[in-house]
Amino acid sequence: MTGPAITIHAGFLPHTDPEASLAFYRDGLGFEVRLDVGQGTMRWLTVGPPGQPDVSIVLAPPAADPGVTDDERRTITEMMAKGTYTAVLLASNDLDAAFDRLQASGAEVVQEPVDQPYGVRDCAFRDPAGTMVRIQQRP
Repeated sequence: MTGPAITIHAGFLPHTDPEASLAFYRDGLGFEVRLDVGQGTMRWLTVGPPGQPDVSIVLAPPAADPGVTDDERRTITEMMAKGTYTAVLLASNDLDAAFDRLQASGAEVVQEPVDQPYGVRDCAFRDPAGTMVRIQQRP
């Protein structure tokens, strides 16, 4: 294919408590903090894995957009509480060590490492805002 190369620069996930999110992504996952903008709960935190400076996750206050209605905000809040609003899939070359590090940080374990019938070994956690964080073993 010819044309411009397009890469993934950043994805957005919600946070409800910036300090708890920093503890999960920085301390638990070992991500670097690249930007911390705003104050209080109205903070936008940009984090990413060391060695991948071009790929980031922006942790943002949910429904901060003034175009979101009150009903939409309620729906977002309900979905976040159930853990059905967002998800992210990460990969590790040492799944068991990644699991142990996150578990030791106090993160909510959803699934311990397991070999899936579809050929992937993975585990799952919920971040402080309810986002499902799955980690796969890289081959």
